[in-house]
Amino acid sequence: MAIRIGISGWRYTPWRGVFYPADLAQRRELEYASRTFSSIEINGSFYSLQTPTSWARWHDETPEDFVFSVKGPRYITHVLRLREIEKPLANFFASGVLQLGPKLGPLLWQFPPSLQFDEALFEAFFNVLPRDTDSALALARRRERSRMKGRTALPTGDSLPLRHAVEIRHPSFAHTPFIRLLRRHRIALVVADSAGRFPYAEDVTADFMYLRLHGDKELYVSGYSETALDRWADRISRWTSGSEPGDAQKFSDLAPPRRKSRDLYCYFDNDAKVHAPFDAIRLREQLES
Repeated sequence: MAIRIGISGWRYTPWRGVFYPADLAQRRELEYASRTFSSIEINGSFYSLQTPTSWARWHDETPEDFVFSVKGPRYITHVLRLREIEKPLANFFASGVLQLGPKLGPLLWQFPPSLQFDEALFEAFFNVLPRDTDSALALARRRERSRMKGRTALPTGDSLPLRHAVEIRHPSFAHTPFIRLLRRHRIALVVADSAGRFPYAEDVTADFMYLRLHGDKELYVSGYSETALDRWADRISRWTSGSEPGDAQKFSDLAPPRRKSRDLYCYFDNDAKVHAPFDAIRLREQLES
């Protein structure tokens, strides 16, 4: 069992002189953050393909036991809307993400509020997702060579498992067939606290949990009170011990798969007022006490 509490992204101007020391060079912010948290969610990969140089640098600047979660490209989820995605998916895995090696944690796929549940579409998407780095490397070799010329890294090494998590934002996902589909493919449903703006569910669908805390009162803005963090700490303790909260809010009445323990990744995304890093530290301290 591993519990990793961290932040979504690390480069935010308002954090300088508040979370980051005022005299810290910007180029050392990841070094600083990765010594404060055991995991960080990379969200720049959502907006554009990152370069092999960047992926390699992020690997080298972080501690040996550090883990990144990586947000999949919005070009796949928001623009193509999961259709005709094999080449773009290959481009993503060819761009250097596999250089993270053992530091590559779950891959996050966030869907737009306008994308409704289509079982056949999501079945096809889940089937094409690689489940280990060997499969990801094989997919990466089918990249668009002209587009990816000079922007490719295909590292070889021991095959490592890959995990996937999905964050949904349309109410059509709120039923049992979606939960059954996730469980069949062993993909985690993101527990996304969005101040009530998007559907919320705590169904356990994989051997790990993935939480994104966007703010409980105001999206991306509000911090979490001690009472709220106490509640999250209790829920995390139950999930990681193999059970679930007694008052779990779920899309389905299916019982969670039985396990003695579960890994858990939790990222604070309420960054606008610099709450995220301090809330993450406070939650970690509560879990450690």
